[in-house]
Amino acid sequence: MAHTDQTGRRVLRREIAGTIGLLTDEHDFRAMRRYRSFTFDDHSAYLHQVEALLRSRASQGTHTSVALFDPEEYADFCSATGLDPDAAASRTRFTAELAASGPTVPYEGQPLADLLPDLVDEAVRQATREYASTLLARLGNCATCGEDLGRAAFTRATRLLVRILETAPPGNRHLVCSVSGSPETLVTALYADEDIDGTPHIDEAETLEFTSVLALGLATHSPGGLVMRISTPGGPDRIHGWRLRGYGLEPLTAGEVFDAYCTDAGSGDLISPESNVDYCAPPDLGDDHLPPGHHH
Repeated sequence: MAHTDQTGRRVLRREIAGTIGLLTDEHDFRAMRRYRSFTFDDHSAYLHQVEALLRSRASQGTHTSVALFDPEEYADFCSATGLDPDAAASRTRFTAELAASGPTVPYEGQPLADLLPDLVDEAVRQATREYASTLLARLGNCATCGEDLGRAAFTRATRLLVRILETAPPGNRHLVCSVSGSPETLVTALYADEDIDGTPHIDEAETLEFTSVLALGLATHSPGGLVMRISTPGGPDRIHGWRLRGYGLEPLTAGEVFDAYCTDAGSGDLISPESNVDYCAPPDLGDDHLPPGHHH
């Protein structure tokens, strides 16, 4: 009977998903060393141990996600919840919170050196999305019609993105949207790889971030732009572009796209054009032309 119980527990352990809170850089690692219960003293050795643990769990068939562990957020969490920050149980509680709401990346056997950039990118994406969403929510309602300005802009951004993907030539699309503002410029990217049947495959989280940033640019009439690069096997890449203008997108001519890509943004110096790349006017979005009347 005891043997059966032990076997059952081993089986159940494989059914439990886990999350590891990871200190990705030396600065954060040093910040955690002020806690006596955090016994690691070398960041490289710490990363080596984390990778060994990930491989061990994967070999047992256990799914593990990796979350970005931020010491400042951890200290705030302990202060708000009354937990002792110098306790392993508190770090476990915080990691559980990260698993539920923070940026995570699943471990699928990749080297930790490959996983770390993905985790940082995911954290940046989530921060950008939350920042843009917060600013949209603060816009309030239109003084003329009472409509929620942030929601209306998000709806319009969604429609524009759908039209861009629908009218784009075949191929894998890489879209980048930048919106200038204070205190910083927001930049977001979206990959839309084409499936066998021609349907674009897009990541839901990337799409939400991209649409939120585009919506913020539309709602605030901020300077910005959107470019799309289309890649097809055996052919040249095609680059199209729009500038944010008022409550919509204004297409760039082929010459304007060329100038944008072949001019250094900082110095204004000319840059040699890429080989095997065509700079093109974008496809007609059709419904991008708003009718006369009240628009946000």
